[in-house]
Amino acid sequence: MKYLKNEEDARDCVQQIFLKVINELQKYKVEYFKSWIYMIAKNHCLMKLRDKSKTVELGEHAVSEPGAETDKKNYIEKDELLQRMEMALNKLNEEQKRCVKLFYLQKKSYADIAEITGFSVMQVKSHLQNGKRNLKLLLENPS
Repeated sequence: MKYLKNEEDARDCVQQIFLKVINELQKYKVEYFKSWIYMIAKNHCLMKLRDKSKTVELGEHAVSEPGAETDKKNYIEKDELLQRMEMALNKLNEEQKRCVKLFYLQKKSYADIAEITGFSVMQVKSHLQNGKRNLKLLLENPS
């Protein structure tokens, strides 16, 4: 309830979290179960909120009339921004690029990225922070 503010969403998340805990518990040696389950729940809720906010953004654009002139301009601007973002992403170093793609495009958690890449969770966090900052700089100052 703290994150989602909706009782039905919270109930759904509790069920999903318990399923995830049952599946994930076999993969890891958990020393501090209470902290571990808290982080699983927190990450799940944050991912749910992130997905929800993207759905709302997409929903707002889906309502607009496709033939309107301002909509065409918006679509063109977004397309250009996406192209610039893709070019900027390719300019990042490999570690940052890989972490950013896994986190933002494939919606992986820090722990999942650490497992996939072999980096520590702190390295993943660092690569994401640096990659995000570098992307912002590259988008603001294209050269």
